[in-house]
Amino acid sequence: MSASKNAKTAIDTKLIRELAEMLTDTDLNEIEVGLGEFHVRLARGAVAVAAPMQVQPAAAAPAPVAAASPAAAVPAEAPAGAGEPVPSPMVGTAYLSPAPGADVFVKVGDKIKKGDTILIVEAMKTMNQIASPRDGTVESINVVDGQPVEFGEALVMLS
Repeated sequence: MSASKNAKTAIDTKLIRELAEMLTDTDLNEIEVGLGEFHVRLARGAVAVAAPMQVQPAAAAPAPVAAASPAAAVPAEAPAGAGEPVPSPMVGTAYLSPAPGADVFVKVGDKIKKGDTILIVEAMKTMNQIASPRDGTVESINVVDGQPVEFGEALVMLS
């Protein structure tokens, strides 16, 4: 990729289109590219962002989330007849409570109303409350606190 003197202020739409095609062709959910002081991130179900890159020291990087043991893993797809899934509207990290140590938003067996917050998905340092699409009963919670989630992944099952 050749860069002109105006590359610092112009967004390269051709690059964004190529990255979007790469998302589709490779079945990836997210691509992030840094070029000079600009940074572009494309994710399925999210907004593309072009902004000056902020370099942080390695010590400031968040600690990796420990993977759940295979016995604790929850299947991404629920068995037929197991209720209605509430899908993740974005790629991010799921949190079951509003703050560390706080009570969870919902538990299995809870009766909830349309619009009640089920959990939070953090994406690009923004906490997004995921609301119940309808009244129902929580059949299962398919994620653990701090788990990375994909776009469309079943977060909770409602009956």
